[in-house]
Amino acid sequence: MNRKEIANEFLQLAGMGKVKDAFYNLVSEDFIHHNQYFEGTKEALQKAMEEAHLEAPNRSVEVKNTFEELDKVITHSLVCKENMDIAVVHIFKFNAANKITELWDLGQVIEKDSPNKNGLF
Repeated sequence: MNRKEIANEFLQLAGMGKVKDAFYNLVSEDFIHHNQYFEGTKEALQKAMEEAHLEAPNRSVEVKNTFEELDKVITHSLVCKENMDIAVVHIFKFNAANKITELWDLGQVIEKDSPNKNGLF
């Protein structure tokens, strides 16, 4: 798999509840992340994602755009939950072995009555 495919695979696996598979197969041992709500370790993010899936599972994760430059891949995705849809940007950093070593994520709830008819995609 190339890096774009790996990033998309990670989002599909982790986003749809197969968090352990995503981390075991696609993430490096020295992984760190930048989500401000959790400790910056691999273990902390994996646990948070597993708990989130149990509490409020995603109905779907659709990657709309994927961009790659050097060791980074950026995805722009639509995440659908039971009570809301969210536009999410993930930035993945890869090592030479094509394992994810670093992750940033930013999300925005999609308002149903937004005055901007262009939408978030």
